[in-house]
Amino acid sequence: MELHILTPVVVECIANILGDTSEGLTGSEIHKCLLQSGIEDVDPTNTKRFRLYNAFAKACNESKCSNCVFTFISVALAPERFVSEKERFESLRDKINQQLAFCGYKYNEDGKFSKTPKASRITDVEIKAKNLKVEVEKRKAHSEILNYCKAELLQNNYFHAVFEANKGLFQRIRDLSGSKEDGNKLIEQVFSSNPVLIINRFISKSEKDEHSGFANLLKGLCGMFRNPEAHEPKVLWDIEEQDALEILGIISYCHRRLDNAQRIRLI
Repeated sequence: MELHILTPVVVECIANILGDTSEGLTGSEIHKCLLQSGIEDVDPTNTKRFRLYNAFAKACNESKCSNCVFTFISVALAPERFVSEKERFESLRDKINQQLAFCGYKYNEDGKFSKTPKASRITDVEIKAKNLKVEVEKRKAHSEILNYCKAELLQNNYFHAVFEANKGLFQRIRDLSGSKEDGNKLIEQVFSSNPVLIINRFISKSEKDEHSGFANLLKGLCGMFRNPEAHEPKVLWDIEEQDALEILGIISYCHRRLDNAQRIRLI
């Protein structure tokens, strides 16, 4: 049997994650999973995280390896336990993988472990385990976003993920309309009162208002996340993960509206 070795700090962090009050295991779940993993519950009256750490520490010391921790993770985070709690499963798995990456391991969604290059920096762990691409896919974002910014998403480069997704959106408008313009000029040409593309029947006042509102939404995206690139250093244009996900959601919505767009005249 291959011996797996985790550092004491990583073992402690894993115990903290799985013993977390809000998202981790309940006391009864910890007891059950320790029994199923063949680990002695040496400190059952202590707080959950210390209870887990003490159990892990004793088992690791006796076996001179960390295989017991791997066994416990595979039991506690068995995919079949989380059929109706997919988000909780992924959240716990991401946090566990952030720690395992420091020792060169990863826990996969199929419940098996694999080896991965050891991470030495926090940013390395973020790239491997808290991947923006995974979060975008969870939200069922439009496939066009991934087509235009796959590399940036994999690198968790939030600014360039948004920047490239916007570029992709405007390129798609050019492809659908045949226009050679960019930015606001493109939007004004394609979605004017005499439009090239329409996103609805464009007959009633409410339909024309919706069409105009969509054009203004595109102009807002253009002004906020395209123009700053030419004028501001990236360090001054910081976008957090949550902001990036929400902005990409707006871009995804725009792509879905374009899915049903009709070209009604030539330029």
